Amino acid sequence: MPQSQTRFFGLRIPFAAHCGVEPVRMGGGQAEFRVALDGRHENSLGMAHGGLLLTLLDMALASAARSTLPDDSTVVTVDMQSAFMAPARGVLTAQGRVAKAGRSIIFAEGEVRDAAGDICARATGVFRATAKRLDKPAGGDA
Repeated sequence: MPQSQTRFFGLRIPFAAHCGVEPVRMGGGQAEFRVALDGRHENSLGMAHGGLLLTLLDMALASAARSTLPDDSTVVTVDMQSAFMAPARGVLTAQGRVAKAGRSIIFAEGEVRDAAGDICARATGVFRATAKRLDKPAGGDA
C-alpha cells in the first residue's frame, strides 16, 4: 500500500502519511504512533522539528480519545497544551491516554519518547466528540 494510503486506525490522514508516521496501537483509551526521523523532519539544529512532535502528540491524544467512542464518531481538537523537554532524535514513539471521558468532551494526556525511553515532549489536550462527516473532505476521512 502506498504511504499516502496508510490507514490510521480506520482513517486516512494524508499529512501523517507525508510525515512518515506509523500507527502502532489504539484501543481502550490509549494510542501509540512512531516515526523514524530522517532529514525531512529536522529543524536547523539537526533535531526533530517541534511541529512534528506536536503532530505526533495531537494524533496520539486524539486517537486515544477516539478509541472510547462508537465507530460512527470522531473527535476534533479543542485545546492542546504542550512542553518540549529534550531534543528529539532517532526513532520517536508517541503515546496518548484518556484522563477523563465525558459524553462530548474528552481529556487526554501523553508524551513523545526517544529510543532510550526519555521524554522529549508532553501534552494535555481537550477533544470534542462529533459524528463523522458523510461528505468526506478531499484527501482525508473525518
